[in-house]
Amino acid sequence: MNTYAKTSVFGAVHLGYIVIETDRFADWRRFGTDAIGMHHDDLSRDLMRFRLDDQECRFLVRRGPAEDVVATGWHIDDHAAFERIAARLRAHGVPVTEGTAEEASLRGVERLLRFPGPKRITQEIYTTPRRSTEPLRMLASGFVTGDSGMGHIAITSTRPTRLRGYFDTVFDARLTDYINETIGGIKLKIRFLRVNERHHSVAIAATRGLPLDPIRTRVQHLNIQAATLDDLAQSYRRVHELGFDMALSIGQHTNDKELSYYARTPSGFEREVGWNPVVIDESTWEPSTHQGISVWGHTPVGQTITDRLAQFRRAGLSLTRREETVAALSGAGVPDDQGRGPVPTRCRRVPPISRPRR
Repeated sequence: MNTYAKTSVFGAVHLGYIVIETDRFADWRRFGTDAIGMHHDDLSRDLMRFRLDDQECRFLVRRGPAEDVVATGWHIDDHAAFERIAARLRAHGVPVTEGTAEEASLRGVERLLRFPGPKRITQEIYTTPRRSTEPLRMLASGFVTGDSGMGHIAITSTRPTRLRGYFDTVFDARLTDYINETIGGIKLKIRFLRVNERHHSVAIAATRGLPLDPIRTRVQHLNIQAATLDDLAQSYRRVHELGFDMALSIGQHTNDKELSYYARTPSGFEREVGWNPVVIDESTWEPSTHQGISVWGHTPVGQTITDRLAQFRRAGLSLTRREETVAALSGAGVPDDQGRGPVPTRCRRVPPISRPRR
């Protein structure tokens, strides 16, 4: 195998941007700017971006029917680490597509590569994000990005071991800890994976003993980190006052100690805004298991019994669809998480990005 593929890239990988597809542009603009407090730029009738800092793009929103996250972008520190990851993908027979100049420009990056990801979320890696000289226009005083990346992504899965294997193979992700939680009689096990000093850049939640995925969307939530406690409190107030749905009230997590709340986005998945999580010290950290998601708070807001029944109906539907895990990168030949035997190693190709209407 190529030497590039063997050398660890841990620490050189940072969550850099998210691509969202939606037809609810007006709601997303209002949610992002007036509620959460981010900087907003309109690019065309079918494209807009949000900024958290001087990087040109942290959220690229394009018009389309998915109402979901369709891609995640990972900032790779240098060209050597970028080549290591690319070599791994090719060594495993995974199709890799080089992004066009237009695609890279929309994301404000250089050297863009795209490849299949779990749950049909295209993964993208890039180097050298472009910095904007335009002053930030946002209600928040700032957000924490830098070496920790822009936050984290949380997904539900019926194949959590395979998803962990995917991020280990591609990014040398490390297990930070686990949380065991019971919600409405359903037992959950959540794995938290890190690729740098941030406590986790990926969280993977699975129902224990049941092959159910209770979430309609590909992601359960996205997290960004407020710079100050006041920023957190003020955005929480704005979400309420502007009439957006609050999923979970302010609370504190057991594992990363982050203070946060969860608002429901116009597309249906949740946006967590957090403050002051722990930063991992690699010399001392050992994985552990926590009982329960929260030390206090994070109580459901406005959820009715009808909402709970609808969630269980959606979970039941997940039994009829096969979850994409990109087996070639996830430990092919190893029995899956439900004990059903090996998963075929065939990989889907990354679909081309459809050009927006002008």
